[in-house]
Amino acid sequence: MRTGEPLPSVNDVLAALATGLWHWDTAAGLVTVDAEAARLLGLPARATTLTEAQTRARLHPVDWNEITGVIRLAVAEGTLAEVRIRIMDEQGRVLRVVRSRSKPSYDPERHSYELTGTLQEVTEPAPGTAAGRSAVTGDWRRSREAFLLDAGRALAEARSTQEVLRVAAGLSMPGFSPDGLAVFGVEGDRLTVIGHHGHRPGVDGPFSHLPLTADYPAAEVVRTGRPVYLSSPDDYRGRYPVTWPLARHFGRRSWAFLPLTASGRTLGAWMAAFAYPVAFTPDERAVLTTVARMLGQALSRAGAADSQRELAEGLQRSMLPSLGPQIPGLTVAARYIPTGGGLQVGGDWYDIIPLPSGRYALAIGDVQGHDVRAAGLMGQLRIALRAYASEGHRPDAVLSRASRFLHGITQDEHMTDPRFATCLYVEADPETGLLEIARAGHLDPAIRMADGTVMTRPTAGGLPLGVDPDADYPTTRFTLEPGEIMTLCTDGLIETGGHDMESGWRRVRAILEDHRGDPESLADALVQGVLGPSSHHTAGPRPDRREDDIAVLLLGRPGADRGWGDPAAARPAVRRTALSVAQDEPERIAEARRHLRELLHDWGSADQVDSAVLLVSETVTNVLVHTDADALLLAEVTGEPGGRRLRLEVTDAGDDLPHKRRPGELASSGRGLVLIEVLADAWGVEPRGRGKSIWFELYESGGADTS
Repeated sequence: MRTGEPLPSVNDVLAALATGLWHWDTAAGLVTVDAEAARLLGLPARATTLTEAQTRARLHPVDWNEITGVIRLAVAEGTLAEVRIRIMDEQGRVLRVVRSRSKPSYDPERHSYELTGTLQEVTEPAPGTAAGRSAVTGDWRRSREAFLLDAGRALAEARSTQEVLRVAAGLSMPGFSPDGLAVFGVEGDRLTVIGHHGHRPGVDGPFSHLPLTADYPAAEVVRTGRPVYLSSPDDYRGRYPVTWPLARHFGRRSWAFLPLTASGRTLGAWMAAFAYPVAFTPDERAVLTTVARMLGQALSRAGAADSQRELAEGLQRSMLPSLGPQIPGLTVAARYIPTGGGLQVGGDWYDIIPLPSGRYALAIGDVQGHDVRAAGLMGQLRIALRAYASEGHRPDAVLSRASRFLHGITQDEHMTDPRFATCLYVEADPETGLLEIARAGHLDPAIRMADGTVMTRPTAGGLPLGVDPDADYPTTRFTLEPGEIMTLCTDGLIETGGHDMESGWRRVRAILEDHRGDPESLADALVQGVLGPSSHHTAGPRPDRREDDIAVLLLGRPGADRGWGDPAAARPAVRRTALSVAQDEPERIAEARRHLRELLHDWGSADQVDSAVLLVSETVTNVLVHTDADALLLAEVTGEPGGRRLRLEVTDAGDDLPHKRRPGELASSGRGLVLIEVLADAWGVEPRGRGKSIWFELYESGGADTS
């Protein structure tokens, strides 16, 4: 270069030195490379932008893990990040080795790194040799700390023995990495293989159940608690001639056997085998020893967690019954998903009980709490319910006795934490579909009719079990029609995912309305709809944490065509429901209004729905105000959409027939029959054998009934 000529550009200099330039933004997940860097990565020599996945595919997986550790360490120390990278071709062979140098920076707001650096090809010495170790001396110190930090974090987060073994198999040690690993445990006086990596399946047979007295390195490590380092096959053969023939055919060149310790005792041994000679310098032994200590502690924690999990699963299996044979003429399906916290057992349960009368009882409930005590009380309460039901008691008597039982065992003077339980108990007649229901503070059942209409079925109820030993539990009766499915559930199904009862019910109702299938597939749809498609169908712990257990119990009555709301099946001609309102339950008038709106959810005229709701409110209120009797509401929808008829009857036991009056402007009553006459398409009052019935009809078409 002559004096006075302009300096060459940076890119020209880098190209002359066969050095590539790259930029990595982890927030965007993109890596930009110039032409030389692209060539070094085995790509066409032109500038391009790659995704992290595309870049990672060009690198040796071990080196990718090392890069991330070195970057964190360089940011923490404020130094350059230097690392050697093996570039792989499409056949998985090492194409070349490059040195990467970069200056990383960390953005705390985006929680991301940004790096600009260089790539330059280097000649890679054989691993494990003095030259090889010398070549990585610059990276060794920093990458060792980063590796141990990442390894410790990964092992600390492993929850099971299998997860610990997967983490151990993926460890990439800085400067020297084993290609064969094995973890040995102890059972009595014998050595067992817990897991291995880098070996073909089944090759651990000769090493399984070796006596601890055997002439084998892992057995010696367990006996003495001291590591064994074998730098060459000659070392192995000379120290352990008896078991050398077993190890010879693996083709390894060096071995390290280290004790796995926790709380001062040796749990087993860890073997790291190398395909090249390793001298096991003090630095290398320090790394291996540290990894073995972390691995031993992780296995100890995972073993305790595995035992706890097996205890929880055994407890669940013993407390949750199988459904057994199906009820003749009815179809039953159930699901139970435990909470993700603690022992993963709680107070939710369900049960199916054959009765002496030939009927069947279905029970679902929830004991307060999600701990072991709740699970224990649940088991006792379920057994008590089954015993009272098997004695032939009616639903109200079963719940009354169960409430006294739970109150007695939770109000003991030694109990500082009294508990209660909600429960819904159903006695079903398989021949007629008649259901008798008693409810103790639990959610009302929901009915999915054959045409897809979904309604909550209000039932009379009492206090939760265990609150008042003298509480009464009135019984509600209705018939499950052919093609209908009744849904019983605990509040976990409704409130999972941060929902309240209102929004959670809307979600569940949408699933019930959209589903076309039998109770078994509907149970799957409900669980998957609130937890996702990976949900388990049966009892068993889940890794994700949730607010509450989930129990679902479905009872279906197949139609003549075995259809379950399939649009291709014949649509039923009648949709009906019933509801009783007692003299001391005026608040249920609002429930009756809501119930009628659910029945008319797809009615063609919103004004007619409002009129029907107003009229049912008036007729039920008249019974409560002007008689001493309870009101029974019967609603029936017949016909095809667009021309259907609603017939609604309110029956009471009073003998006095209502009379139409002309109230003045300031009158507070007397308008009921006037409103019926104005708003209904037809109406009337009919005396019954005992009492009377006030009825009215609305026609969806707005004119006379054509049916």
